[in-house]
Amino acid sequence: MEFLPHILVVDDDREIRDLLARFLERNQFRVTTARDGRETRKAWQAGHYQLIVLDLMLPGESGLELARWLRSQANVPIIMLTAMGEETDRIIGLELGADDYVPKPFNPRELLARIRAVLRRSGETPESRTAIEQRNLHFSGWTLEQSRRRLLNPDGTEVPLTGGEYDLLMALLDRANRVLTRDMLFDLLRGRQAGPFDRAIDVAISRLRRKLEDNGRNAQLIKTVRGGGYVLASDVERY
Repeated sequence: MEFLPHILVVDDDREIRDLLARFLERNQFRVTTARDGRETRKAWQAGHYQLIVLDLMLPGESGLELARWLRSQANVPIIMLTAMGEETDRIIGLELGADDYVPKPFNPRELLARIRAVLRRSGETPESRTAIEQRNLHFSGWTLEQSRRRLLNPDGTEVPLTGGEYDLLMALLDRANRVLTRDMLFDLLRGRQAGPFDRAIDVAISRLRRKLEDNGRNAQLIKTVRGGGYVLASDVERY
């Protein structure tokens, strides 16, 4: 049991907490639950977690405030649960570093698939650790070490990436100098198409540009293609 991935589920709805705890435990996860910020902080101090499932609408301290605190503690992956129509909060959540989001009401099997995908990206499953390629990727003076999931700037300093940022960068590097539409990026990263007003990809690109010191208004590395999408304008060497 102690070797199973440990997930912290934070939701003020007891039925949802109990449902997810039972469902995830049946699917080979350890689960701890919390109903608010106070219980989350207490649980955080008492355990080590591979992933957080975090509801945005919490009593007292909001999910966004709690996500900001969790990000200050560690780079643990976060999947946010959002109500339909909470577009602004969802975008802010992604800006805070959430790795994925699932709108309520949700199918537990969909959430399970998202959890497994995020854990694969973060290297927290045995399957993902054995499948990671060992080659380094070099582009425009930057280096991405796949074996260690590290991004190094031209000076050799590590620039931390969330699981979602790493996955987005890999998608762009694997298709360097090719235009990728928002729908294509969503399909590559999430396995589904984006809605017509979904800005999640734009937010993720903006965050990645900041990490790459790529000026958003005059970006030279990740370029915006008007009416098309994005392209990583660089040759990529692998060795």
